[in-house]
Amino acid sequence: MHTRNTVKGIPQNMHRKIIHIDMDAFYASVEQRDDPELRGKPVAVGWGSKRGVVAAASYEARKFGVRSALPSMTAKRLCPDLIFVRPRFDVYKKISNQIREIFFEYTDLVEPLSLDEAYLDVTHNKMGHDSATKIAREIRARILETTNLTASAGISINKFLAKVASDINKPDGITLIPPDRAEPFLEKLPIEKFFGIGKKTAEKMKKMGLRTGADLKAWSELELARKFGKMGRHYYKIVRARDERQVKPDRLRKSVGIENTFSDDLETPEEMLAELQKLTEKLCGRLHRISTKTRTITLKIKYHDFELKTRSKSQNTYLDQEEHIFPIVEHLLFHPEFPVKAVRLLGVYASNLDNLLDDTPRQLTLEF
Repeated sequence: MHTRNTVKGIPQNMHRKIIHIDMDAFYASVEQRDDPELRGKPVAVGWGSKRGVVAAASYEARKFGVRSALPSMTAKRLCPDLIFVRPRFDVYKKISNQIREIFFEYTDLVEPLSLDEAYLDVTHNKMGHDSATKIAREIRARILETTNLTASAGISINKFLAKVASDINKPDGITLIPPDRAEPFLEKLPIEKFFGIGKKTAEKMKKMGLRTGADLKAWSELELARKFGKMGRHYYKIVRARDERQVKPDRLRKSVGIENTFSDDLETPEEMLAELQKLTEKLCGRLHRISTKTRTITLKIKYHDFELKTRSKSQNTYLDQEEHIFPIVEHLLFHPEFPVKAVRLLGVYASNLDNLLDDTPRQLTLEF
């Protein structure tokens, strides 16, 4: 049985390497990126009407206490200069998909929590990096290069610590909590910051004199179980850096693709083949980076009037080389017929993937 991506597949004396990536004020940052007049100003994404609510707030707005889920009228009172912008969820989702594609180049163990944050288990990663910190730096740089948006990252031995770490140096920050610093870090952590401790429970704990992780750690498992039931056993484990939750991917990668929209429509075979050659080269580069091959190639054609056509061809063997894939792309361009109208977009996609997981045992290191 293949156990590489499970906790059982990791030696007991070794630690998982978990990254939590969190985009900085995602919705508001997208709006400020796309509208220069909003930059440096307090912005709320949402509806400024009487019954409206704030979906997201820029860091400039957060200084006034404006937060998501806050009633719009309250937000306006806190920040009279607040600028409301209607949300564009189609744009946010498109950018989120771009970011996830970057994640999948490093690992298939990606667990999205929302459009703007996700866990990644990089204990075994596609790049062969020993350092999770190096991976987090690369991912943040790739996100900035691809989207012109910043992300913060937390790196540690489990999901809880990684998520807490990502919030420490926001915005545009990175924080590592290595194995030997996990418990000392938790001992100083305020009680309300612990996973599974809500507002009411935190208030109850403070009345009992439990204000930090160190206070919580002083209680035995039996004492916590008697006071808080099943959750008491959870508190006993979490304060000792024992969070056994695995990163659960919501999907396996089913396809890889690359496309381009042209400033001027293409009409001749020479123009289209030249662009398809570039797209095929990039596609093969992606296949190599994620260590996979393909049996099905799809050509995407969007005409100047936005009519969309797709053509696919499958092979009996798996392919990942440009000299094998481009002839298929070229064939699809002319069959069943050459595009009958001017083309504004071309795309090349690979599906029926064969994920080539390296089963060769190797020594894990503790480098973070």
